Amino acid sequence: MLTQQLINGLTLGSTYALVALGYTLIFGVLEIINMAHGAIFMFGAFVGLMTVVYYQGSILTAIIAAVAVTVVLGLLLEWFALRPLRGKKGVSHLASLISTIGVSIILENLAHKLFGAETQPFPIPFNNIIFEVGTTRISLVQIIIFAIAVAVMVMLQIWLGKTKYGKALRAAAENMETASLLGVNTKKIVIMTVMLASALGGLAGVLVGMGFNAVAPTMGISMGLKGLAIIILGGMGNVPGAMAGGLILGVTEVFAVAYGDSAYRDAVAFGMIILILLLRPQGLFGSGQPVRR
Repeated sequence: MLTQQLINGLTLGSTYALVALGYTLIFGVLEIINMAHGAIFMFGAFVGLMTVVYYQGSILTAIIAAVAVTVVLGLLLEWFALRPLRGKKGVSHLASLISTIGVSIILENLAHKLFGAETQPFPIPFNNIIFEVGTTRISLVQIIIFAIAVAVMVMLQIWLGKTKYGKALRAAAENMETASLLGVNTKKIVIMTVMLASALGGLAGVLVGMGFNAVAPTMGISMGLKGLAIIILGGMGNVPGAMAGGLILGVTEVFAVAYGDSAYRDAVAFGMIILILLLRPQGLFGSGQPVRR
């Protein structure tokens, strides 16, 4: 029973981590909370669903389509909601937050118009394939979700640490002005960061749709709040912290349902986050330094 719930929690937590990574990348570079990220995640889930249902595409095709559409949404977000406010004299530091909230509402209403307001099932041809190891049951869907999520997180870490653009992104996150003086094209880095974060949201949307076998226009709200909680738990702008925080939240939620009451899963999970932040306000992986303004 314990092993079963741990597997379920890690599977759920890996999708949470992907959502949180999108938040933490944008916060690390732009120092803003992108409230449109949950809506982009939701849009990616619906694009994946439509690809499977109406175009008879495979899961791989659904993921590619979702990532492609959400990358475009990220580009449009940067062009029309973030760039006009960035560096503008007299603009409040809350302006970008309000702007992304507006984009989130627009995308949610657009999803209602395009896809309908009802929750829709996410058909998976191999949904009934189950592997049994003793008393533990692992579905093929869980294996695929966890494998994709872990592979993406590992590749992101390697990309950030080893590649030219990854190092440039880290430099911009450390200090945008200094990075610019050292020859980093910060405008390009900002666009790339928003597009990458949106792509992670689109991928997570498809994986969550597969895991829960359901997609709804309102799914981005709860997932967006959990993504915010995770980056605060792990440490603002900290990539390993977002990964660890997602896994911790997923495992906590599953154990709360298995050994408690499913009605209180969110209360238990967020209560744990509050407790951790009371003991360590900077988050589990935070440096303890004040956040730049």
